[in-house]
Amino acid sequence: MDLDSKIYVAGHRGLVGSAICHSLKKRGYTNLITRTHRELDLLDQQAVENFFASEGPEYVFLAAARVGGILANNRYRAEFIYENLQIQNNIIHMAYLHGVKKLLFLGSSCIYPRECPQPMKEDYLLTGELEYTNEPYAIAKIAGMRMCESYNIQYGTNFISVMPTNLFGPGDRYDLERSHVLPALIRKIYLGRCLETDNWQGICADLNRDPIEGIDGSAARGDILDILNRYGISSRDKGVTVTLWGTGSPKREFMYSEDMADACVYLMEHIDFRDILGLSKDSKEIRNTHINIGTGKDLTIRELAGLVREIVGFEGRIAWDATKPDGTPRKLLDVSRLHRLGFKEKVGLREGIEQIYRDRFKRPGGH
Repeated sequence: MDLDSKIYVAGHRGLVGSAICHSLKKRGYTNLITRTHRELDLLDQQAVENFFASEGPEYVFLAAARVGGILANNRYRAEFIYENLQIQNNIIHMAYLHGVKKLLFLGSSCIYPRECPQPMKEDYLLTGELEYTNEPYAIAKIAGMRMCESYNIQYGTNFISVMPTNLFGPGDRYDLERSHVLPALIRKIYLGRCLETDNWQGICADLNRDPIEGIDGSAARGDILDILNRYGISSRDKGVTVTLWGTGSPKREFMYSEDMADACVYLMEHIDFRDILGLSKDSKEIRNTHINIGTGKDLTIRELAGLVREIVGFEGRIAWDATKPDGTPRKLLDVSRLHRLGFKEKVGLREGIEQIYRDRFKRPGGH
């Protein structure tokens, strides 16, 4: 890519897309193309075709997706499979029709089987059943990755796919119904800390920024306490308890979103589809050419909660609701392919959590 190349970042307002935009800008790329949902509905094939015809992007980062945690994935199964398939089908096909030089498609580590050997190598894809709670989303992402491979094989395109681990960082969503595990966990423990220190200003500021089921900081104290209790943040005579989903035993890997974005930009700058083919052991069939992006290190959700508790300074009780699903027991990526291609992460888990906690919560009126 040249610094003045026309680069379209689909999903630029999300955690992944915003981090990619930031990574591109800090490297000096000046011709970024972005569209909000209001400006371009990616579910509308004709609108997407018109966009590619008029703008003529040379490079595409496909970070747009319907995303969420266990609750959202399981509750909105139809939306997750339909919307993700539709978005990626439209963009990948139009990228081919309009001669895009290179496209990078972002998937998710949930594409791997529920009982996958650890760490998960790219070749383990489709070797077992998927985790039920996020199966529709995973199937959509697998289809997108296979679509990129198929277009490369049949049409000679240069479309590459990456499968990031669990991400966190600037621009993350803290909606307790739809967010991923780490931002939800940080917010719940932060609100628990506010309760135990009687920091009502912090609670109200937090709810004004991200209301919970329509309850913001202007609501009556009783209504606020009720909604917090409904989401597992409760105050009793013996102190404050924060209740988290599951048993805390599943292990998860987390990567700072800006590290992930740097990896994506690095791959777009330096790695083509043919380079990935050179790493394959099987010369007869082309498959599993995606690239895992992660740290290669994990910890239990219980350990993660302890780390967040320490950073936030929460002194109350953390309880676990074992009636709620744990999800996949373990999801640790094998990142040896990424390392062989020349990239390694820089930001550690503690450093990353401390950074987003300072940015999102420890600001005037926040803590």
